[in-house]
Amino acid sequence: MAPASVLLNSKLNIIKTQLQTSTIDVERVQLPEKTRNSRVLILGGTGRIGGSTAIALSNLCPDLRIVVAGRNREKGEAVVAKVGGNARFSQVDMNDEYSLQSALQGVDLVVHAAGPFQQAEKCSVLEAAINTNTAYVDISDDTNYAWRAKSFMRRALGANVPAIITGGLCPGLSTVMAAELVRSARTESDQDKPESLRFSYYIPGTGGAGPTVLTSSFLLLGEEVVAYSNGKKIKLEPYSGKLNVDFEKGIGRRDVYLMNLPEVSSVYENLGVPTVSARFGTAPFFWNWGMENLTKLVPSEFLRDRSKVGRLVELYGPLIGAFDGIVGEHISMRVDLECSSHRSRVAIFTHTKFPTAAGIATAAFALAILEGSTEPGVWFPDEVQGLAVEAREVFLKRASQGAFNFVMNRSQGRSKHIQRSID
Repeated sequence: MAPASVLLNSKLNIIKTQLQTSTIDVERVQLPEKTRNSRVLILGGTGRIGGSTAIALSNLCPDLRIVVAGRNREKGEAVVAKVGGNARFSQVDMNDEYSLQSALQGVDLVVHAAGPFQQAEKCSVLEAAINTNTAYVDISDDTNYAWRAKSFMRRALGANVPAIITGGLCPGLSTVMAAELVRSARTESDQDKPESLRFSYYIPGTGGAGPTVLTSSFLLLGEEVVAYSNGKKIKLEPYSGKLNVDFEKGIGRRDVYLMNLPEVSSVYENLGVPTVSARFGTAPFFWNWGMENLTKLVPSEFLRDRSKVGRLVELYGPLIGAFDGIVGEHISMRVDLECSSHRSRVAIFTHTKFPTAAGIATAAFALAILEGSTEPGVWFPDEVQGLAVEAREVFLKRASQGAFNFVMNRSQGRSKHIQRSID
């Protein structure tokens, strides 16, 4: 059988024309004839990540018809001007069922980038996508929302609609990185079983992604952390369990803390790794101190209330955002896998611009759907029905464009012990 890389290269039709964007050079992608002129609606397209997704898709596939959707026409027209080409704006209220379903008429794919997803009561966009036979991808970073979306599996199958949930950067690209580490370990040895997997994320300040990301972070502080230790589900205090992690080039060692993120349960359920956790850290150091103390001083009921957290972000958001120009807008992700032989593997991704990186990763998931790499149903990125194994190499190449450090499946040698429990 031919190597996977050969098969992938033979199936991928990339025009190797360098296209200059505001931050990076990207390789244009030539989609199959039937999807080349697809209409893609980006809900939350007036936001920083949604807008970056629109720009990335337009740069990668200029023939796509991009619809930037949101409530603010002035912001929407500004994004359209940046995207150019075949882009236009559509005024949509995602909380209005009629407005949402009307906007999806004639749309081939909807990208749901209108967070925050925490404490959302419905999966209204996914439901509208299924009702209108529209392919779907979201950038959800909330465990409850993701598993609620997963419950639409039967309806999506019945409507022949492919849907990827948690299909952004972290989770999303990070989840695929984890899936590849696990697959590679199992491919090399049937006896060397994956025992422990840890996600670590570092984003200084808001990462330049604005108030929505900050709101999500505060809302997550109100959630108990779900992790898995030696095959058992455990619940821990948010922003506890501090670890000092080396993100390497340009970032160095950073403190990270436990957070309740959906990739933990998806990796446990879909990849069968018995010990899984996720941690997050920020900068300057006193933001970590502030986040840690919020969980101790503010009632969790307050931190789970979207309106109250919104007012908190209005109060402190400008102060935190003011530091973005000082600490930068980096995003760094590290995935560590330890196996039963005490061998460990690592994957690392670091980019100078969080919104840009998130937009490119989300665009890569959208392209995978348009290329037919996703089966009908509702899937996490680590499920082969969501992103076929033979499509992962291409996906990782696309999603990592612009990263100044991207490492996949590097052996770390033998560790002294296996992390079978959460520290």
